[in-house]
Amino acid sequence: MRRRSQLRVVANEAVGPYSLIRVERGDIDPGVPGQFFMLEAPGRVLPRPMSLCQAPAGELAFLLEAIGPGTRAIAAVEPGDEIHVFGPLGNGFRLDVEKPLLVGGGIGVAPFPYLSEQLNGPPAILGFRSDWHAEAAALVPNAEVVVEPTLVTELLIEGQDVLACGPEPMLEAVHKIAPKAQLAWEAPMACGYGACYGCSVEVDGVLQRLCVAGPVLEEAA
Repeated sequence: MRRRSQLRVVANEAVGPYSLIRVERGDIDPGVPGQFFMLEAPGRVLPRPMSLCQAPAGELAFLLEAIGPGTRAIAAVEPGDEIHVFGPLGNGFRLDVEKPLLVGGGIGVAPFPYLSEQLNGPPAILGFRSDWHAEAAALVPNAEVVVEPTLVTELLIEGQDVLACGPEPMLEAVHKIAPKAQLAWEAPMACGYGACYGCSVEVDGVLQRLCVAGPVLEEAA
């Protein structure tokens, strides 16, 4: 059940160029890996969607990249600050797979530590633009790391149940190789529950409100 709570920040840790924000869990359920939460930093009006990265006892942790005013405000929080958290929202990854393979690119690795834990540490292929960004791979067990210009699709093999998250070009390339892959898409979101239509994206010629139909979509989308 989704809830909106004001939670205390426990830690703000640097992971390469990314920030890992840990907050007290309060009464919020961590949900299914691949679902998302809307985080609102102090003094900000609009929240930002974030995948849950880790769910240790009593905490929720979110990995993010500060690329705009909203994410920079969240990345600037300090222990003791309070932040509004709303979720879990959307649809996550389906976990009833026989041979899971996690495939991620850049900040798309954010949901994989929690997902990997729920799937008992399956293999992962993670791609990054630099060695600095690739420091985030340390959060994901059993990961094989590639750095540009090498692409994650160069390492994909047949017969795996692919669960992927990353930039749109990577997801489209993965979809061509593994049509049945579960793909976690990204889009700007203002509400997180389908009211604003701000996250409508075209997938296979069909417009989807990503916060309701996704973020995780499969071949039927």
